[in-house]
Amino acid sequence: MIFTRLQALLLVAVCAVMTAHAAPAVDEAQVEKLRAALAQPAMGLEVESVEASEVPGLFTVQFANGPVVYATAEGRYFIVGDLHEVRADGFVNLTEERRDSDRLKMLESVAKKDMIIFSPKGETKAHVTIFTDVTCFYCQKLHQEVPALNKMGIEVRYLAYPRAGLDSDGYRKLATAWCADDRQDVLTRLKAKESVPEKVCTDNPIAAQFELGQLAGVRGTPAMVTESGKLIPGYQPADQLAATLGVK
Repeated sequence: MIFTRLQALLLVAVCAVMTAHAAPAVDEAQVEKLRAALAQPAMGLEVESVEASEVPGLFTVQFANGPVVYATAEGRYFIVGDLHEVRADGFVNLTEERRDSDRLKMLESVAKKDMIIFSPKGETKAHVTIFTDVTCFYCQKLHQEVPALNKMGIEVRYLAYPRAGLDSDGYRKLATAWCADDRQDVLTRLKAKESVPEKVCTDNPIAAQFELGQLAGVRGTPAMVTESGKLIPGYQPADQLAATLGVK
């Protein structure tokens, strides 16, 4: 594993407190102090939350629709990057664990009726949420393996992510699937490159899901999110994905 100098300095700091317990609460005065110091309205930066980090003297600051940074108490300095903890079994990315938790909260806000879901006929052992685009080759390839995933007890929950944006052919095709009476059938046909009459209803959830994907860290398709909130970028064959999900 290769660290930048800043990450190495952070790692040294974490080593000193690797036995520390959960960070204490931050008083409102400290929150307002950091909010005032770091807020940059002209740059579109708004502080969403402030928490004590695992490293004494550094605070975890979450920008609204932006990154997590680690700031000094007075807000004069901050570090952009992932915070790692040294544990007996290796290095743990604490920042990524936070992202996992945030992703789960985001997905919980999506109603199942706004997803296209392929469920196993028998016992459901696990589920995976997939941000997809019908024009993406590996999305098409992964969709061919959905029956195998279902057979192994894995439920596939699709969310839309038109990688070319909201003014694209991919958007219109995804909207056509989500606006269809039989969503599963139309999505499957579109991913098989079949011609389907365009149907873009005004109340489709594509734009909202695209925005959600961006906030969740999706940068391409397919992008899969496990039940623990872990983001898996890119394609995995059915057997490999099952192993990742802990399904045998």
